[in-house]
Amino acid sequence: MHNTSTVTEQQASNKEPVRLYYLDWLLVLAILGVVLFHTMHPFDELGDWIIKNVERSAIVTFYGGFFTLWGMPFFFFMAGATTWISLQRRTVGQYIRARVTRLLIPFIVGTIILTPIQVYYELIHKGWWKGGSFIDFILSSEVRNYFFFEFHQLTFGLEFFGRVGYHLWFVAFLFLFAIITLPVFLWLKKETGKKFVAALTWLTKWRAGLLVFVVPMVLARFLLQQDIPSDDYGLADFVYYLFFFVSGYILIINERFLQAIHRDWWLYLILGILCTLFFFSISVGIPVWDWMGSPGTPGFYLSWTLHGINSWCWIIVMFCVGMRFLDYTNKWLQYLREASYPIFIVHQPVIVFIAFYAVQWEVDLPIKLLVVVLGTFAVSLGFYEFLVRRINPVRVLFGMKPRKK
Repeated sequence: MHNTSTVTEQQASNKEPVRLYYLDWLLVLAILGVVLFHTMHPFDELGDWIIKNVERSAIVTFYGGFFTLWGMPFFFFMAGATTWISLQRRTVGQYIRARVTRLLIPFIVGTIILTPIQVYYELIHKGWWKGGSFIDFILSSEVRNYFFFEFHQLTFGLEFFGRVGYHLWFVAFLFLFAIITLPVFLWLKKETGKKFVAALTWLTKWRAGLLVFVVPMVLARFLLQQDIPSDDYGLADFVYYLFFFVSGYILIINERFLQAIHRDWWLYLILGILCTLFFFSISVGIPVWDWMGSPGTPGFYLSWTLHGINSWCWIIVMFCVGMRFLDYTNKWLQYLREASYPIFIVHQPVIVFIAFYAVQWEVDLPIKLLVVVLGTFAVSLGFYEFLVRRINPVRVLFGMKPRKK
């Protein structure tokens, strides 16, 4: 077994300081991947977005479609795994305070500061706002009424976080997950909880036995999914992602789970490829997307079952890649481990700003795409390096610890 695959229970009980570098690498790569994914949104055929180019690219759509199938479940799975590490190092009070400063404060700040920027350019791009400057826009009662009651009609459900926070819905969900699951995670640290996890390792006796973890995820979709998936992120998404979060926490606890991942990764890879091909069959006319929004039909149950299996399989494959090849540190990891989260928070308004102008140019699509991609990474990184990183009050607003003098 790879000697850095997990923190053993003995280490946890002794509270030894440990760092699983592959978890850091996977989180960094996931964040940079989602930034790249969003930079391509103006040029794909995956539905409406804040800014859209008239011409679309099949290659960009292929890339985006592949990661759409499992990208967010991977994020939440990784967040669950790192939560286990966090709870070994902190008391309950320290953990809650850390989640507030790391997640809740950036969500509130981003919603107040970053969302209006995106709404401003979106409503101009879609032809609704023609009235003047950004200041005029945010002070307009007409804008507020339209946004809150028509364009993104606010509700008191979980959709609220996506409608006011845009891309920061993910951060809000993570905060809620951290609070909701805390009693369960504390129980799992007790003797009865450890016995429960040990009983679950029975699944590792069989090839691909960890697929059983998919069952509650699929059932969540069967019971809660009412229509075609959207960007509203309501109750069905919340429960679905919650199970990935909890699964990440459980699988990192016990060495036998990770041994099974090493043993069976190739089976998960094959299953993941087959499931992905099923969803890509939409390109030849099979109405997979319609099936996913038709509760009670055979196609609904088939498509959501394969969706859960697909997400789980690619997560396991990527987790195995991390354990085998990324369990090391260097100066790049040390820098990006801190930089990636502020970059995630700020990246989408940067994309919207650059893409708003780029899609209006009379040039070929690859040039527009290159400008948006390189411009987004350059501006977001510069924003972190020259503002967030160096100024303590700004660091706190972006979920970072103050620098020691």
